[in-house]
Amino acid sequence: MLNVYGNIFVFFCAGLLFVFLNMALVKVLAPRRPNREKNATYECGEEPVGSGWLNFNARFYLIAILFIIFDVEIILMFPVIVRFRDALIAGRGAQVFWEIFLFAAVLFLGLVYAWRNGYLEWIRGVRKQLRVEGNITTLKAWMAEQARERGKDRLKAVQARIEARLAALPREEGKDDA
Repeated sequence: MLNVYGNIFVFFCAGLLFVFLNMALVKVLAPRRPNREKNATYECGEEPVGSGWLNFNARFYLIAILFIIFDVEIILMFPVIVRFRDALIAGRGAQVFWEIFLFAAVLFLGLVYAWRNGYLEWIRGVRKQLRVEGNITTLKAWMAEQARERGKDRLKAVQARIEARLAALPREEGKDDA
C-alpha cells in the first residue's frame, strides 16, 4: 500500500502521462497544411497592425492590484463570518463583530483613499493647480471656464449675424400681420 504522498505522486504522474500522450497523439494524427493565413498572428479576427510593442496604460496594473487586494481580503473575511455563530455561542460575539467591523472599516478607508486620489479612474484627470489672474483653480475648471467663454462669444457672433440678415431684409411697410 502506498502512503498519502504516494497516492498524490501516482495521480500527478498519471496526469502528466495523459497530457503528454494526447500531445503526442495530436502531433502524429493531425494533418499539417500550413499556409500564410494559418501562420498569421490572430487578434480576435482583426488584422494585426503595427508592432506588438506598444505603450500600455500602467493604470491597468494599479486597478488590478487594488482589485486583488480587496478581493483577497474579502475572501479572508468569509471564514470568520461562517464561524461567527460559534463565537456567539462561546460568548465572544461582540469581540468578533467589532473585529470584523474594524477589518471592513480599514478596507473601506483604503477604498476611499484610492477613490479620492483618483486611482480608480482609468484616465486620471490633471489635478494640478493653476494661478489664473490671482485665483487658484484646477486645470479642468480653468478649461471649462474657457470653453464657456468661447461658447458665449460664438453665441454673440451668431446673434449678430442673424440681426444683420434681418436688418438686410426688405421691409414691407403698411402690410398687416394677419
